[in-house]
Amino acid sequence: MILIFVRTIIIYILVLFVMRFMGKREIGQMQPFELVIAMMIADLAATPMSDVGTPIIYGIIPILCLLMMHIVISVINLKSIKMREIICGKPRILIYRGKIDETALIQENFTINELQERLRVNNINNLGDVEFAILETSGQISVVQKPEKRALRPEDFNINAEYEGIAYDLVIDGRIMGDNLNKIGKNYKWLEKEVGKFKMKPEEALVVVLNGDGSIFCQKKEGKK
Repeated sequence: MILIFVRTIIIYILVLFVMRFMGKREIGQMQPFELVIAMMIADLAATPMSDVGTPIIYGIIPILCLLMMHIVISVINLKSIKMREIICGKPRILIYRGKIDETALIQENFTINELQERLRVNNINNLGDVEFAILETSGQISVVQKPEKRALRPEDFNINAEYEGIAYDLVIDGRIMGDNLNKIGKNYKWLEKEVGKFKMKPEEALVVVLNGDGSIFCQKKEGKK
């Protein structure tokens, strides 16, 4: 009995350390690889706690191996945008400018009813109120309502709201997002000119975002410490 108690405490402390090291995320916000690792850790931790015939090291070593895998994958995600897309996937626009993208729904195995359910979770009961609905890599849906349907709606004051589009990432970690530049009909020279206003080159930027109102957010990468 005492042995089980001690083994449980050891495994608990180890799992707590591993999960704490993995970062502060809610279950619904975990990336797929994080959720898989968490499930495997839970399964591995259960056996040595309940079965005194199994050496406790048989539970500790696999858990530490999974922690190492998490660290490796996290580093890869930070260093490579392409690998980040392969491992975590990319956000998918399900509703674009008020129109449901049927192809995106089919490819993501989403039904209209499930989309409506997710919108209701976001306190949106009318599909017609949605300008953009984006399926994030965590499985959650981010919603941008039409300007006239948001809180403190301009229509309440007889104000015609101006159209506001979706934001586009133009530079991430110093890497140019060529696809997004093509979507907005711009090229590298335009990007270089706009980023130059912040006294830097695109390759020196940590992030450059073209906001829906046409303004640009830009931040320079810090030097290596």
